Amino acid sequence: MDELKILAVDTATEACSAALMVGDTLFSRWEEAPRDHTRKILPMVQALLDEAGLSLDELDAIAFGRGPGSFTGVRIGISVAQGLAFGAGVPMIGVSTLAAMAQGAHKLEGAEQVLAAIDARMDEVYFGHYALVDGVMTLVGEEVVSEPAALVQARDKLTGAVSCVGTGFETYGETLGGLADVLMASQVRFPAAADMLPLARQAWFAGEAVPVEQATPVYLRDKVTWKKLPGRE
Repeated sequence: MDELKILAVDTATEACSAALMVGDTLFSRWEEAPRDHTRKILPMVQALLDEAGLSLDELDAIAFGRGPGSFTGVRIGISVAQGLAFGAGVPMIGVSTLAAMAQGAHKLEGAEQVLAAIDARMDEVYFGHYALVDGVMTLVGEEVVSEPAALVQARDKLTGAVSCVGTGFETYGETLGGLADVLMASQVRFPAAADMLPLARQAWFAGEAVPVEQATPVYLRDKVTWKKLPGRE
């Protein structure tokens, strides 16, 4: 059986990353690079392919950070992934950025229960609760965008110690602390393409890869109220 080869790219947050799985071998690049994603992501991809000695058309699929996250960042990621997948003639796999952070906490710290929250601006967070199932972080309930206080009021408190990842806990940690008896801070602040690969692999074997034209982002927030700057009303 040929080794499964999946390339993953993510630009949905301040981090920019790419990773390549060739069977059990992993190649990866990651950098915190706000507002510099368009310049960095393709060189990262090329470096990975060169390191692995592969060309794009040898891949089985291309995974991408589908969001939630920065609107611009999510669009950059899916556009780059679609361009690569179209050129290579391979399908695509969308992976939640929240799930990727939870997977990162499991890999780095052995976490088995994780709350992931990305600062969504406008006093809201993108939020998801994940639990480990067969080595992969699996969503419990739904991913949502919510005011932190409303989120705490709407959810039953989790018992025991729970790991927390993402910038949402840095910004609203005092409020979000009410989600669990004990919240253990993780070193994971942003998603990484390398942590998307176990999720992408699971999706591949579940038959969830889609044609390029069917790949879609997940913003969670459907409508945005743009606040005009002073003097520009």
